[in-house]
Amino acid sequence: MNAIVLAILVMVALCLARVSVVFSLVAAALVGGLWAGMSVEQVIGAFNEGLGSGATVALAYATLGAFAVALSRTGITDLVASKALGWVGSRRDPGQLSSVKWFMFGALVIIGAASGTVVPVHIAFIPILVPPLLGLMSMLKLDRRAVACVITFSITIMYMTTPVGFGTIFLNDILTNSVNQAGNDLGMVVTPAMAPKAMLLPALGMLLGLLVAVLFSYRRPREYQQQTAASVDSTKKQTRLSRKQLTMIVAAILGALIVQLMTGSMVLGGLLGFALLSMNGLFKWKDQDDVFTQGMRLMALVGFIMIAASGFAGVMKASGAIPELVAGSGALIGNSPALAALVMLLVGLFITMGIGSSFSTIPIIAAIYVPLAISFGFSPLATLALVGTAGALGDAGSPASDSTLGPTAGLNADGQHDHIRDSVIPTFIHYNIPLVIFGWVAAQVL
Repeated sequence: MNAIVLAILVMVALCLARVSVVFSLVAAALVGGLWAGMSVEQVIGAFNEGLGSGATVALAYATLGAFAVALSRTGITDLVASKALGWVGSRRDPGQLSSVKWFMFGALVIIGAASGTVVPVHIAFIPILVPPLLGLMSMLKLDRRAVACVITFSITIMYMTTPVGFGTIFLNDILTNSVNQAGNDLGMVVTPAMAPKAMLLPALGMLLGLLVAVLFSYRRPREYQQQTAASVDSTKKQTRLSRKQLTMIVAAILGALIVQLMTGSMVLGGLLGFALLSMNGLFKWKDQDDVFTQGMRLMALVGFIMIAASGFAGVMKASGAIPELVAGSGALIGNSPALAALVMLLVGLFITMGIGSSFSTIPIIAAIYVPLAISFGFSPLATLALVGTAGALGDAGSPASDSTLGPTAGLNADGQHDHIRDSVIPTFIHYNIPLVIFGWVAAQVL
């Protein structure tokens, strides 16, 4: 058995057994490295080397978490939640409650899309905005697995299709550049304008998966224990924000976005947004250290998992098992381009499941996939679709992905949402299956 396949099976099995994701990643890296013939010292060395790349992501999430907590301290998230609870509390008609459910789904999609583009806080908004809404979700008897699918869709779809914010990094800096680096010597050149077109069909697969989740799989009411009535009573205490305060909040959001777009640094964007909020009296100056610390603590678990995932990726790269996995799969392909596309997508699913990030996976697989795609006669657009979809596969559905960790961070605030069973498995089923199908179709028609 290939070392990567074995390592990912070990990781998934441990996670399903409710073992900590960080421990599961470390144990899986050790098993995979040893199976590949590495010594314990080599595994530890490769793991430690890989940790460095995850530190940057963890610091970015920490600063974005501080920015998100600072936004919540202004009272704007409580204002949104309290108004929603107050509005629903006076309406008990089933038809009206159903409309509230769909309004909430739509709002989460819009907010999630904005978090990767115009308000660059990424998943840091989830543990701030979602917990105040849990009382409303329980009142509506809303299945939180559907909410997890909605949030995962909202934070994934934009970077796959729109070259703004995180999409600029994914489509231009990573996908286009990686394909060009691997294909230049072989005569394949792609442009940034081609990437969104190539990812459009796979994105439609994501949309189909979302509709199946909310309209069929998790449509029925699901009971959750109401913790207290405080969340409903809090509607009586409406937060009031002046026009000046609202202006400052908008300025902080826009400033964070502009800095991130100009510098490419989420860390600097988050720090600027935090600084603008703290200097304009939206919360007390003496509280800024506490706010920043609270934000870092909020995203600490996500950061540690991302760091551990980077260590796991380091071991997998050092083991040499990725080229072996692709080469071994090549024996099954023969001369069939259709089968080649399917195998490449499935191999990408396994690799991303372990690494936990499509952003980190694409540079690894592009060097192998692009020459293979050229040899089978795939067009530049089809090659972009194959590499991009193979990278995106597993991002939804990986225990170590921010696309699943983010929803869990918000929906499990009252301890009634399991990371593996309620976030990972639902998103894996509803997004990876249509991504494979639509990615395969894109490779055939583009």
